[in-house]
Formats: sequence, C-alpha cells, structure tokens
Amino acid sequence: MQPEQNCNGVKTKEVIAALERVAPLPLQEDFDNAGLQVGLTEAEVSGALLCLDVTEAVVDEALRRGCNLIVSHHPLIFHKLRRVSDETYVQRAVIKALKNDVAIVSMHTNLDNAPGGVNFMMADRLGLQNCAFFGPQKEAEGVVGGSGVVGEWAEGISSAAFVALLKERFEARCVMTNALLDRKIRRVALCGGAGSFLLSEAIRAKADAFVTGEMHYHEYFDHEQEIQIAVIGHYESEHFTAETLRCIIEKTCPGVRCCVAETNTNPILYH
Repeated sequence: MQPEQNCNGVKTKEVIAALERVAPLPLQEDFDNAGLQVGLTEAEVSGALLCLDVTEAVVDEALRRGCNLIVSHHPLIFHKLRRVSDETYVQRAVIKALKNDVAIVSMHTNLDNAPGGVNFMMADRLGLQNCAFFGPQKEAEGVVGGSGVVGEWAEGISSAAFVALLKERFEARCVMTNALLDRKIRRVALCGGAGSFLLSEAIRAKADAFVTGEMHYHEYFDHEQEIQIAVIGHYESEHFTAETLRCIIEKTCPGVRCCVAETNTNPILYH
C-alpha cells in the first residue's frame, strides 16, 4: 500500500530533528542505539505511528493506517545485525519496512533522560508535584537530563494504597515489592524500564519509594523499612510513551498525522 502524501509536506528528517531538539541523542546511555533505525529521511510523512516496540505486526499496522514513519521508544536495532534475512523478528521487520518505504526512528534513553520525558510522564500519571531529576545528570545541546525523576505528594499515603494506585495508573496486573513500609509514602523516585541501577540514588534522594519496571532478585534484599521498592513491569512502566511522542510531534510538527499503535507488543503474559 502506498501511503498518502501529507498535505503539509513535512519530511521525515524534520520530524527527527524536532524529536531530537527535545531529547538530543547525546543524552542517551552509552549502550543505546537511539535515532534513525531504518529508511530514508527525505520522504514526506503521510502519518506517524507511535509505539513502544517495533515488530512485524507494528509495521503491518503502519501500512494499514497509511503511515510511512514509525516512531518507537525501544530501538528495533539494538544489537549489531550481522545479516538481514528472515531469522529473527528484528530482521523480518527491517525487511518489511524497507520493502514498503517505511522509516523507523527510536527515541530511547535519550527520551528517558530528557526533561518532560518518560520519567516525568510516569510522575505525571501519579500526580506527583515538585518533580526534578535525581542522581547523575548530564547536558547535551543545551538540554540538561537525568536518568531518574523524584517528586512528592503534599500528603502521604499508605504502602497498600500506593501499590493499588500503581496498579490502577499503569494498568499493571501485579506489583512486585519488598516488605511493605509501615510509614506513609510521600516522596517517590521513578525510573521507567530497567532502573535498578538507580536504587541507591533514590535512597540518597530520601525517597520513601522507588518505582521501576525491572529489578533483579537479590536487589530486593536489605532495604526493609528503608525504602519501598515497587516493580511494575517493563512494558507497564513505559507503554504510555507513545502519548509523550505524540505530544512532542503535534506541538513541533503541526499537521503531521499521529496514530498511537493499537498493537500490544508486551511479550510477558500473566496467568
């Protein structure tokens, strides 16, 4: 299917530039591979499909909805591709995108680390106030970023109410925690995705709770009544990122048609 031309003539490279002004690529972590993944950048954008992950089904959805640009949070190409065949879903998605003139761009840890990015989005969903970065910060292209965000409520809530709130606001089937705190939670530190590396920084920031998407088993030990660890799932912590991407594109590239992907890419099932 050939995508319809955008009446405003906005090119893919202009959308990329707008995204990178908000979340400059140098803000990404050293291990990451954010930015352009697949495709040419001179094409006019017929529509942008916004998603967390790129799979073959997501590329199919882009074609079905007349979008020749996919903007994801997680990079499709994260590890080096030694060949492009039909061996893996990554390779098959690359081939399908190239055959159908679909460009793919990813805003990953650069968007995690950006002001107003993923972690600020998480804080907003919880209604936290006075939000700021905690832990190490860095500056790129005039934008100061950090890996985690801490905010607070005017009044604290019980640990049980806190867990219930996380399940509701992030549509989480379950929350993995250490022993529930016997004091109220008022100050909350957050890091979407795999954020266990910030646990010690959250403690130093005097947070009552630390919310992230993934942590290893042994990292739960030895923090009883020190901080409430709450792990909501990687997908659950970030699947609203498409809305953040839409806000950026609609504000900076008016007229580009944005579609939030309907394809559920969470590979983890709860029984």
